[in-house]
Amino acid sequence: MRIFQNRILDDQGRTLILRGVNLGGGSKNPMGPPGSAFSAESLKNPEEVSFTGRPFPLEEAESHFERLAGAGFTFLRLVITWEALEHQGPGLYDEAYLAYLRKILLAAEKWGISVFIDPHQDVWSRWTGGDGAPAWTLEKLGMDLEKLDATGSAITRQRYAEFHGGRPLPRMAWPGNYNRYAAATLFTLFFAGTAYAPGFEIEGRPVQDWLQGHYIAAMRHCYRRLKNCAAIAGWGTMNEPHHGFAGHQDLGRPENPVIPVGPSPSPFQTMAAASGHPVNIAVYGVGPEKLRRRGRETLNPQGLSLFREGFSCPWKQAGVWTDEGGEPRLLKKDHFARYQGRPARFTGDFLKPFMIRFIETLREVNGRAFFFIEGVPGEGHPSWQEGDPPGTVNAFHWYDGLALFTKSFRPWFSVRTDTAKILLGRNRVLAYFRQALAKGVAWTREQMGNMPCLLGEFGLPFDLNGRRAYKTGDYSIHEEALSMYYDAVDANFLHSTLWNYTADNTPEAGDGWNDEDLSIFSAGKERAAAGWKRPYPMAVAGDLVSFRWDRKQGLFTCRFRADPVIEAPTEIFLPGFGADPEITVSGDPAGISWEYRQDIQRLYLRHRGREEEVELRVRVNGSLKGGSGGPARAGAVSPRR
Repeated sequence: MRIFQNRILDDQGRTLILRGVNLGGGSKNPMGPPGSAFSAESLKNPEEVSFTGRPFPLEEAESHFERLAGAGFTFLRLVITWEALEHQGPGLYDEAYLAYLRKILLAAEKWGISVFIDPHQDVWSRWTGGDGAPAWTLEKLGMDLEKLDATGSAITRQRYAEFHGGRPLPRMAWPGNYNRYAAATLFTLFFAGTAYAPGFEIEGRPVQDWLQGHYIAAMRHCYRRLKNCAAIAGWGTMNEPHHGFAGHQDLGRPENPVIPVGPSPSPFQTMAAASGHPVNIAVYGVGPEKLRRRGRETLNPQGLSLFREGFSCPWKQAGVWTDEGGEPRLLKKDHFARYQGRPARFTGDFLKPFMIRFIETLREVNGRAFFFIEGVPGEGHPSWQEGDPPGTVNAFHWYDGLALFTKSFRPWFSVRTDTAKILLGRNRVLAYFRQALAKGVAWTREQMGNMPCLLGEFGLPFDLNGRRAYKTGDYSIHEEALSMYYDAVDANFLHSTLWNYTADNTPEAGDGWNDEDLSIFSAGKERAAAGWKRPYPMAVAGDLVSFRWDRKQGLFTCRFRADPVIEAPTEIFLPGFGADPEITVSGDPAGISWEYRQDIQRLYLRHRGREEEVELRVRVNGSLKGGSGGPARAGAVSPRR
């Protein structure tokens, strides 16, 4: 594959639409007995874990890749974590896991599947309520892993009940860890430690250089072990990076909390609590028309220190605050607000330099690899100019926020996340979905050199509406939601990887992480397949003009300008539905022919050197049967395997 302007082309010059899933949600956790990731025991002995078997046991790989290829998902975002590679300690890599990954990638290659590897994280690590970084990144700062929940420095599903009267972790509360001390501190030190904690070192190296150095070295080592795997098309730099405290204007106030309801500590309050001071914080809830304070709670009621003896808060060391005299006092409320004498801009000042360092280092392994970069969700992407590393793709994320956070969906009702405006009517809701994605495409065109765009994550909770579908078996509302999401994806010509495919998902355990349940595969079966198993142009011998799948009418249309130089056929993924299709193609029948291969669910269109706009229309009333039209002979085109 290669990039030409904002298109991704194959070796024959055809315009590609890359489509697949994230593989998978279960890879955030180590292997273990079902449900073990939910227990407090899962956070102990972090150096002894193993991720071998994620995303699925090796003996199951063939069946899973066969299913994914059969759904037209031939480009996957393969989830790995820093912890999976380097959990034993700095510089100690899990070679058994890397050998396992190599075998998985060889199996993917056999089924014609390509991947880009996603170094995944959510709120930094499993010990701070998410996944990603090894435990020793916290321990090297002197943090006691046993004190993270107790001091309010993090909230975890595994230990929440222990410190909250036996109550389970509230639904979708985990993103609140971005505003808690541990995750915010690690992100700040990782991306901007040199600017905001200039004297802070680990093992004689500046903290930012030490953290980034180990992260990038781990990914480089992984790539070196896998560099001969033809299935690897490229790498992501980091899933959903976060700014931590960088750019915060007033440390005495909460600003732009990821979760607006629930406990809302200021950065300074989290710093004081982590150092052993009980802190009373506001708790917010939804009131008429706006958020309202609903009460208060105490962070760190026992007055414990997060830090082991001989260590202390890096922000105290940097003079941001002090507790001399016994009471914590904020000294520099705007410490993180400026950089080099001007307002700080996280994506340009700190995120982009990290991306460039990552890309340049991994490109030493393979100079032709693509790199998939992401900004901070909801807060902007980095700019990209001539002279910045080529071969990059803007892999931004988008979710239907109302469905994700409320776990409910109505096709005729939504709320805009940018303006909080209520939308009524299916057409208005769909138009909003399209506009939300178009916004990311427009930024990429105007500020990132018009590089290609890939929607790296989007998806739907399957436990909608009180888990009703688990009882009735009726997934029609899920099919409608996913179909609307894909309609918006198609309208913007986006490459995409749906979140997600978790091989060991069950209705009881979900994806096995923070009560999420977004997997399209569960308990050995596909779910809501009519919403995501749909026709699309895999490879177009020319310039794509438009394509659309009307699920209710069973009509697929695709328009493109044929390139007479390209000899390879246009290739359409056309899954089986039940009866013979009606296939019509505009233009001279003597110059255009088609062939449908039922065994691989591909429709091939040959243009015989013609240069004109072609319109393909396929009406499906049921499942398709193999056949050909015009001069093309059945079986003349070989499948890509």
